Amino acid sequence: MTVAEDRKVTELPGPPSLGPYYASAAARAALPGGSGRSLPATELVRRGVTVEQRHLADYARVCGFRIGNALPVTYPHMLTFPLQVVLMAGRSFPLPLPGLVHIANRITVHRAISPTETLDVRVWAERFTRHPKGAQVDLIGEVSAGGETVWEGRSTYLARGATAPDGPEGGDGTADIAEPPVPTGPANALWRVPGDIGRRYAAVSGDVNPIHLHPLTAKAMGFPRAIAHGMWTAAHAAAALEGRVPDAFTYDVVFRKPVLLPARTELVTEQAAGGAWGLALRSVKDAHKLHLVGRIGG
Repeated sequence: MTVAEDRKVTELPGPPSLGPYYASAAARAALPGGSGRSLPATELVRRGVTVEQRHLADYARVCGFRIGNALPVTYPHMLTFPLQVVLMAGRSFPLPLPGLVHIANRITVHRAISPTETLDVRVWAERFTRHPKGAQVDLIGEVSAGGETVWEGRSTYLARGATAPDGPEGGDGTADIAEPPVPTGPANALWRVPGDIGRRYAAVSGDVNPIHLHPLTAKAMGFPRAIAHGMWTAAHAAAALEGRVPDAFTYDVVFRKPVLLPARTELVTEQAAGGAWGLALRSVKDAHKLHLVGRIGG
C-alpha cells in the first residue's frame, strides 16, 4: 500500500485517548443532519511505536493467545484501531461512529513481528459505498518496521440505515474480502462467552462502542443485548490455530450474526488443501446460525 498523492498526512505525537473522541462523536450523532458526503482525504500516522509488554499480556489473556516471540496475528489491529477512531470521529467523516458494526476483516502478515520491534503505523479510509442495509466503509491500517511493511489490515464497517453516494453497492460488505467456504464438521471447541467479555475486550482495545458494553446501550443502537466485538471473536478463533500457520499469511473473516452476550457457541476448524485452515463460529443451539466464517493461512 502506498500513500495517495491527494491524502494529507497528519502525524500524531502519541497514542490518542479515545474516550473524548467517542463522546464528541456521540454528541454529533444526536444532532440533525449528516456529516459529509465523501471520505476525508486524510492519513493518520504514528511513528516510533513500541508495544507495551503489559498491554500485550492483557490482550493475550483476554483473547486466548500465548505469549511468544511474535505478536499475535490480530494484535497490530490494537495499534491501528485508535487511529481509526480518531479518523471516524472527525467532523468530516460521513458516517456516525456510534453503532458502526464491523462486518468483515482482512489481515495480511508479511512476516513475524517481534514484540520488541519499533513500528510505524498509518491509517486511512477508502471505499465508501452503499450497502443493502445502509452504507459501508473500509478503514485501512498498515504497520511497518524499518521502512518494510510487515502487517496490513482492512476493516469493513456498516452503518445501518445510513446513505452513501450513488454508485455500485458494496454488496454484503465483502467485495474485497470474499467469504471463505464454511467448514461443516463437528465442533473443535465449545465457547462459553461471558456477558462481560465486551467490557473486558474494550478495556484492552479501547473500543468502547456502546453496542458492546451493556444491554441498555446496545438496545439504544437497535440490538436486543450487548454483542461481542467482531475482532475479539476473530482473535479468539485465530488463537485456537496458533502455531499451525506460517510466518507470512492472510486471515480473512466475515462476521455474520452478532454474538449476543452471554452466549454458548462452538468453533469448527478444518484444514484445506495447501495447508490453509477454514473456520466457523456457530450457535450451539442452531448449527445453521453462523457468527463468523474465516480462512487463515498462506
